[in-house]
Amino acid sequence: MTEQHHPDLDIPGGVLPASHGTIVKRAKSGAILIVVLLLAGAAIGTVTRVLHSQNLASATEQNAHLYVGTIHAEGGGKADSIVLPSTLQGIVEAPIYARSSGYVLRWKKDIGSKVVKDEVLAEIDTPEVDAQLAQAQAARAQQAASLELARSSADRWEELRKKDAVTQQDLNERRSAYLQAQANLAAADADVQRLKKMEGFKIVKAPFSGVIIRRDVEVGDLVDAGNGGAGRALFTLANVHPLRLYVYVPQGYAQRIKIGDPVTVTLTEHPDQPLQATIKHIAGAMDAATRTLQVEINLPNHEEKLLAGSYAQVSLSANVDSGVLRVPSNVLLFRPEGTRIAVVDSASHVKLHTVVVGHDLGNSLEILSGITAQDNLVVNPPDSLNDNDVVVLAKASAPGKAHS
Repeated sequence: MTEQHHPDLDIPGGVLPASHGTIVKRAKSGAILIVVLLLAGAAIGTVTRVLHSQNLASATEQNAHLYVGTIHAEGGGKADSIVLPSTLQGIVEAPIYARSSGYVLRWKKDIGSKVVKDEVLAEIDTPEVDAQLAQAQAARAQQAASLELARSSADRWEELRKKDAVTQQDLNERRSAYLQAQANLAAADADVQRLKKMEGFKIVKAPFSGVIIRRDVEVGDLVDAGNGGAGRALFTLANVHPLRLYVYVPQGYAQRIKIGDPVTVTLTEHPDQPLQATIKHIAGAMDAATRTLQVEINLPNHEEKLLAGSYAQVSLSANVDSGVLRVPSNVLLFRPEGTRIAVVDSASHVKLHTVVVGHDLGNSLEILSGITAQDNLVVNPPDSLNDNDVVVLAKASAPGKAHS
């Protein structure tokens, strides 16, 4: 063929189309390339599945292991301290009430005043008591006159009876009237003495030596006798030599507290200057409402630098027996056979030990028997844990701390 015989073909530059053999050859090459790509994709997929299968098997085997944290029990024979809040109080502290009702005439001591026993604190005007005393004294005079008349009548009837001028019954009546008059006079005397005592209470005196720490009265205030009804304290008096504190020890520590044990008292304003004191008194019974034991502590205050009413923290020490171990409460397993603790041996096998629990100290417990200080104790053991289970131990840590 020539260029003149094919004028309708769009073949630039007179280039002739490829031969039939060339086209077939190119088709075969393309097919081979496609097959190679398919085979490569299949191989990659197979390898990926194999790797995924291996990873899954490895993860399954890894997850089949039970990982546990362990601790060692803490040994006994050391002091276990507990810090409790308290408030400083005077060794003797009492509110002072009026014993007679009336109006406050004047007060003589204010807050901070130091007073001695029987020193006058205030005076009360008691017009009602004054009137009652005058009435009682008049009634007493009447009873005295009646007694004198009854006595003279009884004496005359005694003489008349000797002459047989009156009957024995008449004499007995006069004697009875005389005895009744004596009793009436005694009652009148007692009433007069009572009101005189009430008159004496117009002067409010200090019942003991100390310092006035509160005054709740003003001139002209109406006060009631005693602390009943609308009565209120006029003063509060405290003896601050020494001071005392009350703390309430939880039941778990109560058996370890003894009279004479040293304690450390820390005040908020002087946290770096702890004060030393001792236990003075211990209540003989637990408070059923709070399950605590009341303890009194005396604190010297010779220089009066400590103020009653101050907040304080009291640190008490309780000695633990040398043969007793302590563990946190989260190592216990409660089974029908009793209280157990899971221990991991050197071959990573679990052994469930039956233990005897002593005092419950809140976050920790005393273990009297069943484990040793060298045992690896499983922390937070699962309920499914059984004897001879194989576990993987975490890295060892110091005694008393969980392995991490």
